[in-house]
Amino acid sequence: MAGGFTSSGQVEEELPPIARMGRVRWTICAMLFAATSINYMDRQVISILKPTLEHSIGMTEVGYGYIVDAFQIAYALGLLAAGRFVDKVGTRIGYMVIMAVWSLSAMGHALANTVLEFGIARFTLGLGESGNFPAAIKTVAEWFPQSERSLATGIFNSGANLGAVLAPLLVPWVTLRYGWHAAFLLTGGFSAVWIVWWYRNYRKPADHPTLTGAELRYIYQEAAAQMGPSVPWRSLLAHRQTWGYSLAKFLTDPIWWFYLFWLPSYFSARFHLDLAHLGLPLIVVYNASAVGSIGGGWLPSPFRKLGLSAVQARLAAMLFCACMVLPIFVITHTNSEWLAVAVLSLAAAAHQGWSANLFTTASDMFPRSAVGFMTGIGGMAGSAGGALLAFYAGHILQLTHSYASLFAIAGSAYVTALAILYLLAPGLKRVELAG
Repeated sequence: MAGGFTSSGQVEEELPPIARMGRVRWTICAMLFAATSINYMDRQVISILKPTLEHSIGMTEVGYGYIVDAFQIAYALGLLAAGRFVDKVGTRIGYMVIMAVWSLSAMGHALANTVLEFGIARFTLGLGESGNFPAAIKTVAEWFPQSERSLATGIFNSGANLGAVLAPLLVPWVTLRYGWHAAFLLTGGFSAVWIVWWYRNYRKPADHPTLTGAELRYIYQEAAAQMGPSVPWRSLLAHRQTWGYSLAKFLTDPIWWFYLFWLPSYFSARFHLDLAHLGLPLIVVYNASAVGSIGGGWLPSPFRKLGLSAVQARLAAMLFCACMVLPIFVITHTNSEWLAVAVLSLAAAAHQGWSANLFTTASDMFPRSAVGFMTGIGGMAGSAGGALLAFYAGHILQLTHSYASLFAIAGSAYVTALAILYLLAPGLKRVELAG
């Protein structure tokens, strides 16, 4: 709005303070989005190449299960150390080290020629990749006021969906032209560019050369807000809500890992799709998951308009998502590739909608000072469940060559998890922690 003069002759302020604030913090968010996209591209390469590796190195279903197990176990262990590492060295150096570890590990897959060697590469990849979300969340906490943190987190987290879409676009193209070794080297170039970008542009807000004073004050406006009492993690284990949340993650996170690591081989085995034709079905499924991720955050709103409380609306949204997964029970009885794609797209979208609301139950039930820990323990529970499902998947596919029991687990996991969450934490009752 243009400036003018008041009746007393004073010059009016031309722009409100927020308009002159600057948007450096959103450039930081863009870097987090790019890192998360690379993160998901790196982890998905092996699932797309699974049919190729079965022929080139003689990898079996059981062997592939062990490789996925190595990643899941390392990812769970890494969550214990990644946050502390970033706290100690800072986000600027810490994030670069984390990116370097997972990128070198991803490229190291190109040197592997046995299941054991792939397992070692996958283990180190899991250790490195486990640091992405703790580092990104800490960066958001440094650069955004409390009122904008959920939006910034949602934006950088959506990079996971972009990475899941880019991998099936790029990996088959590179593999068919240059071989599978080159596919594992692909994202190393992206990582190198990102590390330089981060090193040159990231500073803490107080040290950033282009940050305006207005934006700095806006970022720190809630620095003195009370976060709730700090409590030992052991005391949280005494609460039923902790176990309800963790068990829900343990049961449902592995289904997403299953979609990431086994859908390419499912389409290859069930519909005889070669590497040149795998990309489109996967892109459709993962794009649907992106819609579910956004829609899941919106879903409680219409339930609120029906008169439900915030907690009731959250649980109703989760029940809706759990029911939307149920058609996956019929997938093993269809001979239509695109009907299978439609069912899987609905299930993947429903998972992301469920996950968006399940994440939020942590802040519904726990004070802000405990939400980070609950997110970490939930992630470890999900990774542990993923390791168990990977072990089962490798052995059951080796024995039966059938995905029926795996899709049955996927179909029933959400309803079971919701029942457990409701029994252990009825009404998502808030935990009161002593100071």
